[in-house]
Amino acid sequence: MTDPEVLERIAARRAEPDGLEEQLVKQLSEVRAERGELAVAERVWQRVSEQPADGRAEAGSSVVQMAGRAAPLAPDRGPGVAESALPAEYQRVLTAVRQAGDPAVTRRIGEALRLDTGGRGELEPLHGKRGKLADRGWLHERADGKFTVRP
Repeated sequence: MTDPEVLERIAARRAEPDGLEEQLVKQLSEVRAERGELAVAERVWQRVSEQPADGRAEAGSSVVQMAGRAAPLAPDRGPGVAESALPAEYQRVLTAVRQAGDPAVTRRIGEALRLDTGGRGELEPLHGKRGKLADRGWLHERADGKFTVRP
């Protein structure tokens, strides 16, 4: 075996651990990211599980604490649940959908509420309320993204 052949074999052999090292570095990065996500999930779970113990989510309460802030709850629509059971800001959204004219897009709902509709960020809180009302049966979201008040 000549010197160039030996050097060529060493270089080829060195490529194997180099490739393995790249794979391991990538896996380590992925594992660290997942551990970080799990730590956040654990903290959120602890906060949520401690909530009833603090007396914040009593039966019949329409407010819970999320991230240190009071958040009103919109009850599910059903027999015997009147629109007046909704927190005032959710009642305003339902009224605004009616005023905007069924079916309504979020921007028209925001205009009926006299919100600044100049930027998408301005309407994000309204998107959340509108989505909750739809999830709980107060509004109907059509396939075209417009909303109507359920009769």
